[in-house]
Amino acid sequence: MVQLPFADRLEAGRLLAEQLSLCMFPGEAVVLALPRGGVPVGFAIAQRLHLPLDVLLVRKLGVPWQPELAMGAIAGSARVLDWQLIEELGIGDKEIDAIVSREQAEIKRREELYRRGKPPLELNGRSVILVDDGLATGSTMSAALRHVRSLQPARVSIAIPVGSREACARLRSEADDLICLARPTPFSAVGEWYRDFRQIEDAEVQQLLTQCARTISGGTTARVSG
Repeated sequence: MVQLPFADRLEAGRLLAEQLSLCMFPGEAVVLALPRGGVPVGFAIAQRLHLPLDVLLVRKLGVPWQPELAMGAIAGSARVLDWQLIEELGIGDKEIDAIVSREQAEIKRREELYRRGKPPLELNGRSVILVDDGLATGSTMSAALRHVRSLQPARVSIAIPVGSREACARLRSEADDLICLARPTPFSAVGEWYRDFRQIEDAEVQQLLTQCARTISGGTTARVSG
């Protein structure tokens, strides 16, 4: 039984790695973390299991006059929209397109910042472990999952420390596997389940990616063992 709250994202990642060490992954596995909060979690997993770590840029699409309220998310070519909410709020196509364009520009900026000219890891035929620090609505993870599927991986697993029961149930049906350490109720926000939930800055994302690249040779056997 996992004790909540987690100390921080690194502790959550180490606990997730213990569960993942018991899993079978066909082909070479790779950890894909959703920046910024998912990167420390993914880093701890990649270090523990000796797997390569990469980032998958996903952006929430906020309601124009209430940006913190998500009406969807984008990742690569994938777009997930909450049409019920959009229709209820009367949000037009032009407003949606403007927000998508703005968030695509931010994705491009962060891609250049984090990758420093390096291409993303090849996912075709590999096992992908999608990681974030938690699931609330699940819209960003859903967009990430759909984008990864388009790249023809052998298998896609979602690994999260904590999530709402509703989001976990929905994404479990979309992914090949979903590992969630805790699904507390009621669930209002991911941050309430961490003692340290400080904002992760771009510089820390860069540092963790660089450190992992230096210590992980890349690639693994079909079975990830402890």
